[in-house]
Amino acid sequence: MFTPFGNAFAGDVLRWSGDDLAWLERGPVWRAPVIRAGDVVRVSDSIDVWDSWPLADSYGMPVRWRGGELWFALAAPVLDDPEARHGHARIHHFHRIDGRFVHLGPTFPDGFTPGSREWSGSATLREGLVTLRFTAAGERGEDRPSFRQRLFSATTRLIDPDASEQTGGAVFAAWSEPAELAVPRDVIYTSRHDGTGRVGEIKAFRDPAAWWAEGGAEYLLFTASCAEAPSSHDGLIGLARREPDGTWCNLPPMVDARGTNNELERPHIIQSGGLLYLFWSTQAAVFAPGIAAPTGLYGAVAERIEGPWRLLNGHGLVFANPVAEPYQTYSWWVLPDLTVAAFVDYWGIDNPGAVAKPAGRSHFGGTFAPFLRLKLNGARSILKGTPAS
Repeated sequence: MFTPFGNAFAGDVLRWSGDDLAWLERGPVWRAPVIRAGDVVRVSDSIDVWDSWPLADSYGMPVRWRGGELWFALAAPVLDDPEARHGHARIHHFHRIDGRFVHLGPTFPDGFTPGSREWSGSATLREGLVTLRFTAAGERGEDRPSFRQRLFSATTRLIDPDASEQTGGAVFAAWSEPAELAVPRDVIYTSRHDGTGRVGEIKAFRDPAAWWAEGGAEYLLFTASCAEAPSSHDGLIGLARREPDGTWCNLPPMVDARGTNNELERPHIIQSGGLLYLFWSTQAAVFAPGIAAPTGLYGAVAERIEGPWRLLNGHGLVFANPVAEPYQTYSWWVLPDLTVAAFVDYWGIDNPGAVAKPAGRSHFGGTFAPFLRLKLNGARSILKGTPAS
C-alpha cells in the first residue's frame, strides 16, 4: 500500500504505477524518427559525449552567447567499452552555433570537484552570475570508483569575448569553491547508493535542476531513491526548497515510482501555455518485472509545483525510441520552446527483437542527437513531424 511521505510539504505526490503504464497498450505511442548515419555527427574523435544541458535563463531557455549558445555535457575519453565512460565522466562545455556543437574543453580544473567523477546537472545565468549544479560521484582520490552521490553548485562569471583573447580563449572566470546543496538524510531519500554497482541498479541522488516558483521561491529537483521502503525498484523524483537562511529543506518527492521503476533520471521543469511540465528520462530495463514500458521521455503537468501533477497522455510517456532502434537516443532535455535535446546512444541496430544493448564501439554514437520538437496541449503531448503508432 502507498504510504505518504511525511507532512513537510503541502503538495501532492504523484504515484506512478504499473496500472498507469498499462494504458500504453491502448496506444497510440509517439516514437522518435530513426537515426541515420548522416545524423551522427561527432564533435571530437577523442571524446564521447552524452547527457547535455544549456546555460539557461530562469525559465530554462538557452541564453545567447557569442552568436550562439553555451552548452554543457558529460564527456569521457573514447574507450573500447562505451559503458565504462561513466567511471571517467567530466563536465565539458560546447559552443552551439549554426546548428553544430564545437567542443571547448573541460569545464572545471582537474581535482576541483569533490568526487572522482562529475555527473549530470544544470546551469543558469542570473544577474550576470553563472551557477553550475552538478553531481559529485564517488570520492576525490579514491582507488576504486564508488557510487556515493552528492549535489553541488559552483559559480563564476563569463569572460567577455574581447577579454578572452588575453586569457587564452577562456570562457569562465575562476569558479567559486563547490557548495553542497540538498543532502540525503535517510529519512525520505537514501544516502546509500552503491547497490550492485551495475548500470541501472545503482541507487540515486543526482541530476540537480532548479526551478523558481512565482514569488521567487527556489526549488531543486533531483533523481533519488527511497529511504523509507528501499527495494529493487524504488525510484523517486526528489524535491528540496531553499530556505531564507540559504539552507535546503528536503521535501517529499514529486513522483513516487516505488514498485514501478528504479531510475527517473534528469528531471526538469518548463513552463508552457500557463502550465508547468515536468519531464524525466528512463530506460525499459529499469522498470519492474511485468511492466512493459519503453525507453523514452516521460512527463507530467500541473498548474503549480505543489501539484497536483497529472501524467501526460494518461500513462506518462511523451515519446519512445523507434521499435527497431530501442536504444538509439537517451537523456532528453526539453527547452521552453519545446525543442528536445538528447545524445546518440546505440544506433543502427535495425533489430525489432533486440533485447540487450550491443557490445563495443561499433554501434555507439557518443554525440549530440538531432533536436526534436513537441506540441503540448494541457495533459496531452505530441511529437511533431512523426506519426503515432
